Amino acid sequence: MTVPQREAVALASASPRPSVLAKPSTRHLLIAATIVIALVIPFVFKSFFVFQLTLVMVYGLAILGLNLLTGFNGQFSLGHSAFYGIGAYTAAILMEQLDLAYYWTLPCAGAVCFVVGFLFGLPALRLQGLYLALATFALATAMPQILKFQPLEPLTGGVQGIVILKPDPPPGVPLDADQWLYFFTLAVLLILFAGAANLVKSRTGRAIMAIRDHPIAAATMGINTALYKTLTFGVSAFYTGVAGALGAIAIQFVAPDSFTFLLSVSLLVGLVVGGVGSIPGSLFGGVFVLFVPNIAERVSTGLAGAIYGVILLLVIYVMPSGAAGFVRFAAAKLQWKGKPR
Repeated sequence: MTVPQREAVALASASPRPSVLAKPSTRHLLIAATIVIALVIPFVFKSFFVFQLTLVMVYGLAILGLNLLTGFNGQFSLGHSAFYGIGAYTAAILMEQLDLAYYWTLPCAGAVCFVVGFLFGLPALRLQGLYLALATFALATAMPQILKFQPLEPLTGGVQGIVILKPDPPPGVPLDADQWLYFFTLAVLLILFAGAANLVKSRTGRAIMAIRDHPIAAATMGINTALYKTLTFGVSAFYTGVAGALGAIAIQFVAPDSFTFLLSVSLLVGLVVGGVGSIPGSLFGGVFVLFVPNIAERVSTGLAGAIYGVILLLVIYVMPSGAAGFVRFAAAKLQWKGKPR
């Protein structure tokens, strides 16, 4: 062994190993605490609240799909209700007509939506800004009418929709149907959120965000903007389609009027409230989408829309960068106050 090699070995043995000595960060501790609380919730609260939290996770997953497209890639979409509906109908048709197990419907719904989103992203490459928004708006407007199309009624059920059965827990598992579906949705959510976090941190994620920040500079650096844009559209549709399948399984019913343009607007509102470009913020958006309309309706049935608008204005005024930005701002303030002067 030569002298340089010995020095390298000595330095390697003397230097601490980051993987062994590194302490968990505050972010990791918060994630772990949140997961522990989420695992305890179904055993503490009633079934209806557990069902509502399941829908919060479903909407959070759909908002995450929109976030990957809009927040990280800069493509504006008003048509994600269509992908949500395609995923829901895919799961319902496979469960009702082909008797496929509910857990197999999720990858099928995601694959179908990925193909549809990728194909829709090809012509959308020529569109940007408001023109892309109008194209996706047309998709959201057309989807309920397509689902009601008479030749497709044997498959989609037409206006009446499709009723499916809520899955029972596996034999021997001491949980009711709502608790089992909650844990199943939580597992899918954690897997897909972890996948999105790894995607954003990867080389592909950096290319996606470079296209968002400056597409001309990204193309000059050799990034295939057309490929990454269409792939991002497909991945975004995949996430929203899986969310639609989970929503159909949870609600046990799909109908064309459940996937109107209003759902796209709700997902967009959840994206802005949760935080554009924030993965954890998507869950805050899911909470807002599910609970705030119900709160507004409880305050006044006749003025529910006005109260919802006032609440939305207040939230945007207090948290202009979304819930995730507000949390970061509050954490920075507390950290600054805690430092010795």
